[in-house]
Amino acid sequence: MSLSQRWLKAAYEGSAWLTPLYPLGFLYRYLMRRRAALYRRGDKPTWRAPVPVIMVGNITLGGTGKSPLVAWLSRWLKMQGFSPGIVTRGYGGKAPVYPLLVTPSTDPHHSGDEPLMLAQQTGVPVVADPQRSRGADMLMRQGCDVLISDDGLQHLAMGRDIELVVVDGARGLGNRRCLPAGPLREAPARLASVDAVIINGTPQRPLGIEGVPMTLVPTRWRYLKTGQEWPLQPLPFSLPVDAMAGIGNPQRFFDTLRSLGVSGAMHPLNDHQPFDTSTFQFVSKRPVIMTAKDAVKCQAFAPPDSWVLDVEAQLPHAFEDWLLNKLSDLTQRGSTDG
Repeated sequence: MSLSQRWLKAAYEGSAWLTPLYPLGFLYRYLMRRRAALYRRGDKPTWRAPVPVIMVGNITLGGTGKSPLVAWLSRWLKMQGFSPGIVTRGYGGKAPVYPLLVTPSTDPHHSGDEPLMLAQQTGVPVVADPQRSRGADMLMRQGCDVLISDDGLQHLAMGRDIELVVVDGARGLGNRRCLPAGPLREAPARLASVDAVIINGTPQRPLGIEGVPMTLVPTRWRYLKTGQEWPLQPLPFSLPVDAMAGIGNPQRFFDTLRSLGVSGAMHPLNDHQPFDTSTFQFVSKRPVIMTAKDAVKCQAFAPPDSWVLDVEAQLPHAFEDWLLNKLSDLTQRGSTDG
């Protein structure tokens, strides 16, 4: 287990060895509150798009299920007749030029793993740019009439109309302390100001706020080399396997595999970890199982018997109705203002 993984585990479990960091956590919390006040007062400028912006983010580190929600939103918006686009910072990538329009064949070293995965899963325009307003402008030139900002909750320089925060139900808010004393990017009170809190999985501890339940449902196996899809049962590969996950919460992926009857060695990796042939040094002749996020980084050099488990988010119909009403109000207001 790496140092970052050990720290994250301690932050969520409330380990006592983080106690000396509490003063730094208070300082971080104060600085974040002061920064937010500067944007509210207009001392720092906020760019606003002429179309609705849905901000999807979290207040914790370590992976909560944002990407499946972004993919779900993209598909759902298309079904409602919208033309959505996704703007993202492109964490883990370094493009020759920004903004970068991410296609299913973009080099992951340029885009980062999550933007490439979203481009492959959704078929909607995806733009990576550290300056989100510049990326949003490119999306609107592509004809997008609703923008989804991925992992942009703390990017206050970009205005938003709807804020959705995803919380991992199993881990909750950890020790409820801000960085570096805990896993929080913002104080727990921030949840009271967003439009909806999406709880990924069954809550294991009280959050102090009502949330919308979200379930990540495995949908299919995919053979990495060819993209051929297989049903979940019977398993299309032999057991035992080597399973790997370079995501924020690898244990959630491993638990899903075990629920499907998959056994073998489970290898947690760092979130956004770069992949090369040495990443697979643990492999003997077992099948290799990985996440969709990891698969985009290694299709060219992964072992032949490599498989991807695809998952999709499920949300209640009541949330769909609420979101559609919010968007209808925004679009009507925009047409009136125009």
